[in-house]
Amino acid sequence: MDLGDLAGKVVLVTGASRGIGAAVARGFAHHGAHVAVHYHAAQAAADKVVADARARGVRAEALQADLSDAAAPARLVAETIERFGRLDVLVNNAGDLVARLPMVDTPDDMLETIYALNIRSVVAASKAAVIAMKRQGSGNIINTSSLAARNGGGAGSMLYAGSKGFVSTFTRGLAKDVGRDGIRVNAVAPGIIETDLQDKHTSRAVLDQLAKATPLGRNAPATDCVGAYLFLASDRMSGFVTGQVIEVNGGILMP
Repeated sequence: MDLGDLAGKVVLVTGASRGIGAAVARGFAHHGAHVAVHYHAAQAAADKVVADARARGVRAEALQADLSDAAAPARLVAETIERFGRLDVLVNNAGDLVARLPMVDTPDDMLETIYALNIRSVVAASKAAVIAMKRQGSGNIINTSSLAARNGGGAGSMLYAGSKGFVSTFTRGLAKDVGRDGIRVNAVAPGIIETDLQDKHTSRAVLDQLAKATPLGRNAPATDCVGAYLFLASDRMSGFVTGQVIEVNGGILMP
């Protein structure tokens, strides 16, 4: 696969200190892109991603922001442009399930927490990126949705699933809105990926059951998601692809 057109591009990956975000940031660096590695609290982990990227000979910076703060996503985009001079690719990856709870036990403020991080941050970062990308005449936004957007999620994750359903629909709508500005918008919907998020919210027994139910017979490491993001970021590989949600789930759901 010829991904040479990624070399020299500036990529901001939110939630890039661990899991899928860290793997994606490293993947872009491997192909010569400069990476802004966003983190909230895990600075040491973000610094490790930055060090790995710089070892590839690219520019990389760790940028801190609490994306649940309404003003933080725009500030993060602005800081990326200030540090790197432009923004070619925004990967909206930050998000959290928060907790698995039956609806009757879900505190009212949990909806606000999930909305702030999983929905509002995606909209705000995308808006700031679109403004900058329109000035440049091109750009690329890749959102992280989820298998949960299609199947409602596992037990006690209906709010998370709903937020990811928003991300998938928002992706399609934004793609229509900015396509004539030279900006492509797509999403990746991971399935059962073995990350800190899954370890925190899903038991080992349930993860093993899901692996057995998957046609490929396993769950995936975060690195199995990277190719989809790189493909969508490459104009050479996917220049006529926009408004799409690529499912990376081992066949556990075939829409």
